Amino acid sequence: MKATTQFILVCFAVVAGLLILAALFEHFFCKNRLRLSSPKYITTVAVSASLAGLLMLLETPLVFLAPEFYKIDLSELPVLICTFYLGPVAGVLTEFLKILLKLLFKASSTAFVGELANFSVGCALVLPASMIYHSMRTKRAAVAGLIVGTLFMSFFGSLFNAIYLLPAYSEMYHWPLQSIVAKGTEINSHITGVYSFVILAVAPLNLIKGTVVSVLTFLLYKRIQPIMFKRS
Repeated sequence: MKATTQFILVCFAVVAGLLILAALFEHFFCKNRLRLSSPKYITTVAVSASLAGLLMLLETPLVFLAPEFYKIDLSELPVLICTFYLGPVAGVLTEFLKILLKLLFKASSTAFVGELANFSVGCALVLPASMIYHSMRTKRAAVAGLIVGTLFMSFFGSLFNAIYLLPAYSEMYHWPLQSIVAKGTEINSHITGVYSFVILAVAPLNLIKGTVVSVLTFLLYKRIQPIMFKRS
């Protein structure tokens, strides 16, 4: 019970912290933006979160890289497109709503550890990409933002897994941490501990996901923008 309460508090702290960070950036660097209460803003976030929630249901494991309980999806694609248009706060809100919508259709199979991982690691891609893009709003800034976001997501995802997510998953499921690592060893004999697990299994998954989503975002954003985001 204590572990569950602590985990819930961590979830709220992560969401609140990321929203504050995004709001501070927008306050200082995004002067010309839609208001949070505007119908266009609300509609865009809602549509993007709905698409992201559906894409999150289409997750798939890459069993040649990591154990089957690690899966990737393309749910960050509509989130990135939305945050490129509206700003970092919209990205965090869309990520959060995406998780809630996914849970309406499919219950958590990881005691919500997987959902926290998806949210926090997704924001680790979305926020740097959005902040860099909105600092200059050029094609070069978009590319730089997507590259930095992908690299940061891979670094942060590995670190967060090693320090908090894997131990939390182990404690809440009463599954010894070494047994989780052993699942990775079955795939890659070089995986011998928690840190080699995240470096050789978790980081490559995040790199693959970030690269695919970033390429699709770069190719689709300008094509979708006139259709989905035309301002009245």
